[in-house]
Amino acid sequence: MSRSSANVANRRLRLALSFLLIVLLAACGGTDADKKKADEAKADTAVPVEAVAATRREISASYTGVATLEADSEAQVAAKINGALVKLFVEEGDEVKAGQVLAKLDDENPRLNLAKAEATLRKLENDFRRSNEMFGRKLLSVEQNDKIRFDLETQRATYDLARLELSYTTITAPISGVISRRMVKVGNYIQLNQALFQIDNFDPLLAVLNVPERELHTLQPGQVVGMRVDSIADARFEGRIQRVSPVVDAQTGTFRVTCEFRDASKRLKSGMFGRLDIAYGKHEDALTIPRAALIEEDGETAVFLVVAGSEVAAQDARDKAKADAAKPADAKAAASESDAKDAKPAPAWVAQRRLVRIGYGDPAHIEILDGLANGDRVITVGRSAVRDGTAIQVLEGVQ
Repeated sequence: MSRSSANVANRRLRLALSFLLIVLLAACGGTDADKKKADEAKADTAVPVEAVAATRREISASYTGVATLEADSEAQVAAKINGALVKLFVEEGDEVKAGQVLAKLDDENPRLNLAKAEATLRKLENDFRRSNEMFGRKLLSVEQNDKIRFDLETQRATYDLARLELSYTTITAPISGVISRRMVKVGNYIQLNQALFQIDNFDPLLAVLNVPERELHTLQPGQVVGMRVDSIADARFEGRIQRVSPVVDAQTGTFRVTCEFRDASKRLKSGMFGRLDIAYGKHEDALTIPRAALIEEDGETAVFLVVAGSEVAAQDARDKAKADAAKPADAKAAASESDAKDAKPAPAWVAQRRLVRIGYGDPAHIEILDGLANGDRVITVGRSAVRDGTAIQVLEGVQ
C-alpha cells in the first residue's frame, strides 16, 4: 500500500472512530446526571471532517453527454429485377465508390428480351419509312400513317425498358462507403426489391445528443467536441458540432445537437458508444473549490466554511455586548453572572454555513464568483453531519 493510500485510510479510520464515540455517548443509559454528562460530552465532541482550500486555477464550462455513433449516410442496396445471383465482387468491410459494381445477376432472359425488342423496333422503323413515302404520294391515309407512327413510338419505349432491365442485372453502389452487411450468396434467386447489401459512409460519423433546454444558447455550430469510447480507451477523438436544432421537444424539454467526427485512423465505427464533452467557455484565473463541497437546498447554494472557534466566540461576544448595552443595569449584571457561569472554552474549529455564487464548472471543480476568498477552507467530507456552528476536527482533504 502506498504512503498516500495509507494516510487516506488512517483519516477514514479516525472519522469512523469519532462517529462511533458520538453514538456510544448518545446511547448510554443511567441517571439524569449521567445523561447530562453524556450530552455535554457529545456537545463537546468535535465532528471529524475533511476540508480543502479554495484555490485559483483555469476552469472550463462544458456540457457532457453520451450518444451512439451513426453513419452520416447509409444505403441499402436492393434488387430492381428478379434473377439468380451469379457473381459477387465485394465483401463485408470493403470500401466502395459510388457507381462501383457490387454483384451480377443472370442476364440471359433480359438480354433476349432486349434483342427481341430491338428487332421489332427495326421492323417498325422500316414500316414507318415506307408509310411516309406512300403518304407523300397520297397512297396512304393520315389515320394509317399515324397508327404506324404510334406503334413505332410504343416500341421505342419497349426497347428502352428492355435495355433498362438489362442494366439492372449489374448491381452498383449508390453511394461511397463501406460494405457493412452482405445479405445474399452466389446462387441465390433474387426477388424484386430484395435487400442485397448495406453500405455505410463513416466519413463523417455522427453523434446526436439530446440536450436540456437550459443549454440552448450555450451550444453553437462549430464548437469543438471531445469524445472517448470504451473500446478505444487510449484515444480521445475531436470533432465539431455540425448543427443545432432550433426546436425544443415539448415532451422531453430537450433539443437535438448533432456532432460530427472525421477519423483518419478509421478506428471509430458506427454503433460505438461515445462519451462527449463540449467546452463552451474558459476562465484562466478562477477561484475554485471541489464540487463535493457544494450544498444546494431550498433554492440556495452554500458551503460549510472552516472558521477558527476563537473568531466565532469573539464575534458572538461583540454581538452580545451590543444586545446587552440596551438592557437595564440589574439585567446586565444577571446576564454577566450567567455568562460567567456557563462559559466554556471555544472549540478550535467551527463549521460556518456560507452562501456562495457559482460560475463555470467541470466534473471535479466549480468556480466561486462570490462568498469565498482564496485560501478559505471548505468541508468536502462529513458536511452532512454538521450544522452552522458545529465544532469540527479538521483533516486535510485531497484536491
